[in-house]
Amino acid sequence: MSRPKANRPRARARRRILQALYQWQMTGSEPADVQRQFFSEHRLGRMDLDYFTEVFRGVTEQVESLDAAFDGYLDRPAANLDPVELALLRLGSYELRERLEVPYRVCIDQAVELAKGFGAEQSHKYINGVLDRVARDQPLRAEERKRRRR
Repeated sequence: MSRPKANRPRARARRRILQALYQWQMTGSEPADVQRQFFSEHRLGRMDLDYFTEVFRGVTEQVESLDAAFDGYLDRPAANLDPVELALLRLGSYELRERLEVPYRVCIDQAVELAKGFGAEQSHKYINGVLDRVARDQPLRAEERKRRRR
C-alpha cells in the first residue's frame, strides 16, 4: 500500500513553526512579535498560514502543559535539551493532543523529518521515541492506535 502524499502547505507550515518556536525560545520575545516579524521577513510561499498561526499560538500558550506531556520520557532535564529538539517536542506534542485530524503517525513522522533537517545528528531517533510515548498517553488517540495495529 502506498503512503499518502504529504500535505505540502502544512509541511511547509511546520517547518516555519519550528523556526518561529526556535526564535521565540532563544529571544524570549512575545509570540505575537515573533509571528509578525516572521510574516514580514520570511518568504512564506505556499504555506498553510492558518495552520501556522493556530499551531504557533497554541504551542506558545500551552507550553507548560506540553512540556509536562513529554517531561517524564526525557533522559535529561528539558532545560538541557537542544533548542531544536525542545521546539520539535513541543510542536509534536501539540499536534498529537490538539490536531486530531492529523494522523498520529504523521505528527511523529513530520517531527522526525524536521529533526533530520535541523537537529543534531541522532536527534531524529530521540524525537521519534519521545513522541511515540507521548502519543500512547493521548486518550483521544487510543482508537486510532488500535486501528493501526490491526
